[in-house]
Amino acid sequence: MNDIYVCGHRNPDTDSIVASMAYANLRNALGDREYKAVRIGAINDETQRMLDRFGFEPPMYIQNMRAQVSDLDFDHPTELNKSVPLDLAWRTMQDSGVSAIPILNDDGTLYGMLSTGDIAAYELSNVFDCHVDALPLFNLISVLEGRLVNEYSNITETISGKVTIALPKAFEDASFTDKDSILICGDQPEIIGKALEAGVGCLILCQTEVPQELADSTAATCIISTPLNARQVARLIFQGIPVSRFCQTENLISFHLADYVDDVRETLIKSRFHYYPVLDEQEHVVGTLSRYHMLRPRSKRVVLVDHNEAAQSVPGLEQVEIMAIIDHHRLADIQTKMPVAVRNEPVGSTNTILTSMYQEHGVMPSPAMAGLMCAAILSDTVMFKSPTCTKKDIAMAERLARIARVSVEDLGKALFTSAGVTDKSAEELFRTDYKQFHIAEKNLGVSQITCVGADAYLARKKEFLDVMEKIRKNSEFDIVILMLTDVLSEGSHLLYVGSDDIMRQAFNQEPKDNDLFIPGMMSRKKQLIPTLTALWG
Repeated sequence: MNDIYVCGHRNPDTDSIVASMAYANLRNALGDREYKAVRIGAINDETQRMLDRFGFEPPMYIQNMRAQVSDLDFDHPTELNKSVPLDLAWRTMQDSGVSAIPILNDDGTLYGMLSTGDIAAYELSNVFDCHVDALPLFNLISVLEGRLVNEYSNITETISGKVTIALPKAFEDASFTDKDSILICGDQPEIIGKALEAGVGCLILCQTEVPQELADSTAATCIISTPLNARQVARLIFQGIPVSRFCQTENLISFHLADYVDDVRETLIKSRFHYYPVLDEQEHVVGTLSRYHMLRPRSKRVVLVDHNEAAQSVPGLEQVEIMAIIDHHRLADIQTKMPVAVRNEPVGSTNTILTSMYQEHGVMPSPAMAGLMCAAILSDTVMFKSPTCTKKDIAMAERLARIARVSVEDLGKALFTSAGVTDKSAEELFRTDYKQFHIAEKNLGVSQITCVGADAYLARKKEFLDVMEKIRKNSEFDIVILMLTDVLSEGSHLLYVGSDDIMRQAFNQEPKDNDLFIPGMMSRKKQLIPTLTALWG
């Protein structure tokens, strides 16, 4: 519940995934164990190959950052089994200062809810009812703080009958003398003898020495001795009833740890209960929730890496507490509630910044982590051929390669292999590194696929264009573009759907069959988007 999530952008590329892992690893190395790398999109083939190569599992996937029940400081009252006596439940509630507690089945799942109101209703219903049904003998002995005097043969069974205090007038009423009677008496040998002769179901001896003949008795009567007086016993007998008999079990409303606070709040508005059980994934009870806990829900804490734009960030971002931002893109529209640490540098990869942070803190990444970070820099700089690449990117990548004992050239070739191009649908490939942009009231979507030779992708051009046209219509975009960035040709094929005029004016070329090849274009961020921005600005 105290985790700080390190999160990259949607449709994450290798730099985004590795940045979240590298930053969390750095913070953990510095003793901040609560940092956890997460992702908000699927792992693409390139990234998976690098994770497999260096022996890492992908970060945990999260769907959004909306506040959940697990983020609330709900109560953790003692939970009781459905078989416990009312007396224990009442004392537990008093000791805990709560007015309701969950009642559990033997496997820890929810059986019902018990409130002080339920107890009060039960107590009032017994004011004129002197009969008790199927009271477990163990419960009776417990609430009376007593002991079993004789060798009662039915020790595991229950006691039922009319509860009677043995006053002199009781002799005039023979009803207490049958086997379904529960007789409360003190030092009254004559009454005790008559009760045993009549075979009463249960004889309770209050504050009196137990004669040896009773201890040796083999009568069918259950004989219990207690240090309490008769008045106390008469009241406590009814508090030995198992709570399962009168707790609320119908129309219960419960919540799970993964439920969203917004949804819970809507349910509470329509409900009149004061307390609601909270369950985990296995349906086990972990606490109780009330309206009070909804007043100040605890926000999730997040570090953003490789982005600072709301449209590219995790859904529910407006509900989180942003702790820090590490990025190499332009400053966008994310706002924070409090001042945060921001590190934004004009380099080609977020992992270049993170490598500097490792150095500044005197932490050397493991060879495997260094290899993964080197791969991320090569990926984002397109093996140093992107115009976003700086001398710092090259120096840091080479330093990481030495730590990892890998060749930069071999790692680059492994990154941009076209393996798997025929194994996925055109839409899966298109959405691997897909981003949306809003520029001067124009909306566009841009995907980028970086490869060593684009022929395999160009062979599926019609499939890509069909997918892009569907996206354009559904999202009402002005244009949708696929950048096929070829490392060998050091340029990009721009497949597009939308206006031919936009492409003609932006790149000063005559498009042919929804395709343009732009020599030297390697970067979506630093070349394609600025060109369109200049056109529309």
